[in-house]
Amino acid sequence: MLLCVTANHRNTPFEILERLAVDADALSAAVRAGSPAVRGAVTVATCNRLEVYLDADTVPADAHRFARDAVANALRGLGDEQGVDVAGSADVLDASEVVHHLFAVSAGLESVAVGEEEIAGQVRRAAQAARESGASTGRLDRVFQEAIRTARAARAQGDASRTGRSLARLALDLVGSRLADWGTARVTLIGTGRYAATTVAALRDRGVQTIVVYSPTGRAQVFGTRHGLEWTNDVREAMTGSDVVITCTTRLSVESGDVPVDAPPRFVVDLGLPRNVDPAVGEIDGVTLIDLETVRLHAPLVHWSAEEDARSVVDEAAHSFVTAASVEPSIVALRRHVLDLVDEEIARAKRRGDDDGRIEEALRHLTSVFLHTPSTLARRHAAAGRGLEVATAVETLFGIDAPALPSVTRSLRRGPDGVIAGPADDAASA
Repeated sequence: MLLCVTANHRNTPFEILERLAVDADALSAAVRAGSPAVRGAVTVATCNRLEVYLDADTVPADAHRFARDAVANALRGLGDEQGVDVAGSADVLDASEVVHHLFAVSAGLESVAVGEEEIAGQVRRAAQAARESGASTGRLDRVFQEAIRTARAARAQGDASRTGRSLARLALDLVGSRLADWGTARVTLIGTGRYAATTVAALRDRGVQTIVVYSPTGRAQVFGTRHGLEWTNDVREAMTGSDVVITCTTRLSVESGDVPVDAPPRFVVDLGLPRNVDPAVGEIDGVTLIDLETVRLHAPLVHWSAEEDARSVVDEAAHSFVTAASVEPSIVALRRHVLDLVDEEIARAKRRGDDDGRIEEALRHLTSVFLHTPSTLARRHAAAGRGLEVATAVETLFGIDAPALPSVTRSLRRGPDGVIAGPADDAASA
């Protein structure tokens, strides 16, 4: 049986996520070793989520409590009391819900910046690390590998991928709304990790000519030479006279006293988790601090149709993987039905002179919000073996005749000891 304990930017305050800088490999190993019922575990730890995916042979009747306790006990063993509290309130998914969620996460559909590309690499590295350490299982590895393939397909299909959304690009969008000319800006990059290369590409897309790199690990010269950047080994020198300073490292904490007051940067962008920059830096006269919390609050919706295209790819792939009773035809039919109604209303609005697009934008957003809850609940009911009821309800309420698919339920059996176990051909064990 697959289970997932997820603390993310939707259900956990950012300031708490920030303090969950746990060692993913150590947590996977601790969860696996903590209970004989857990065959394997994979931890995905990013700047906006901590998720542990479990493969369990048998679990108590309350599978969700079992999963929370398994993660909480592992975190307690690692000395992370903050994480213990989070595990107690995190969301728990099971069986086919886990597959849908992981596929959506890998495709960037559950990120702060919807459609971001970095998350697929983070998922891939998490799966690889767990496989190499022996913490994973064949079942977990298969679902992770399929999630990674689905992420590639979703990027190829959806317009969201072509917008190149990422946390770095969103942060730069916020800066760009207040910066007159990127072409004349001097930008300092602190850090040479995974986000650094993405940030350099985003800066060059905006026409930045002068980029100076500093690395607390001494890699500034190597990174700078490779990417054609200026470099320095002095952090204050790097910041002096810069218009924008961007931090993306785990090795440096910038305090307000580190910022040169005679020539402070106009903007400081903190992409680190835990945060690299003391919030007091934002109180320095003339300095605007943009951190991950700021990005989360201002992250725009991707173009509605682009997100829908990517979600369609994810939904289809997840259905194919779990080979379970699916309500996807009903969901697709419902979406198509609502979309047709919305398109007709938009056409009428345009005929009435809605030339600025505000009515269309509002209707698209409302439709996306409207469809989200029934789509989510439909999948949950399908995972519980009630897919036929969902299809019947859609047909009865909306007059939609969705094509039927074979019913393969996620049946679970309860043994004499009160333990729930999935059958050998359980949908989530495919």
